[in-house]
Amino acid sequence: MTIPAFGLGTFRLKDQQVIDSVKMGLELGYRHIDTAQIYENEAQVGQAIAESGVPREELFVTTKVWTANLGADRLLPSLEESLGKLRMEQVDLTLVHWPSPNDELAVADYLARMMEAKARGLTRAIGISNFTVAHMQQAIDAIGAENIATNQIEVHPFLQSRKVIDFARSQGIHITAYMPLAYGKVMQDEVLQRIGESHNASPAQVALAWLLQQGFAVIPSSTKRENLAANLAARELRLTEEEMQQIATLDRNERLANPGFAPKWD
Repeated sequence: MTIPAFGLGTFRLKDQQVIDSVKMGLELGYRHIDTAQIYENEAQVGQAIAESGVPREELFVTTKVWTANLGADRLLPSLEESLGKLRMEQVDLTLVHWPSPNDELAVADYLARMMEAKARGLTRAIGISNFTVAHMQQAIDAIGAENIATNQIEVHPFLQSRKVIDFARSQGIHITAYMPLAYGKVMQDEVLQRIGESHNASPAQVALAWLLQQGFAVIPSSTKRENLAANLAARELRLTEEEMQQIATLDRNERLANPGFAPKWD
């Protein structure tokens, strides 16, 4: 299964804001929508999709199972609740949002439940998110790399996560980059500004093009139509090898997503 390279993220978007963002995104041509149980916006995402008139078969919808729902009695029921909110019989991709805090639950256990969700037709594919190299290895040992559609991790010019990406690549596991614009911090970077000027593009478009050229999927979010459209236009931008190298030097291990229970990062 191929994950569309360009998606619309909905993290931190609530209520009417997320409805408007998803509707505008779909009007502009986005067809990959990313949500999660913990975002508390699945119902609004489902409403926006239903009201958009875009046929379900044209869409790729991802949700993520929250840590509190990884247990034997919660995973499948929680995914069924998500489907109810999304007004769908099946999502295209379901991710384990984070490894179980302090590894209280074994990776093999909850991934077996994810495989069951797939077998029951609740989701077309399954994957992982925020998994370290060690967690990825456990996941591979449990269900095989061929059953892991992606590892969705934070990647942007200031956090390049090379260890995790190199390992994933060595195992044939695809990467989805979340927070690809580092909450807008890319706009202030002089290197990205300079590269952008030479292409008549914004620093945000440069950051997205840099990720896309590495073969990652990206899921930027925005509530403004012009930014949604500009982000999508980054697909047309081609950076030179030299420009790719210049961006590679911006890595400063600046992680923005870090809940108190995050695993020990690589």
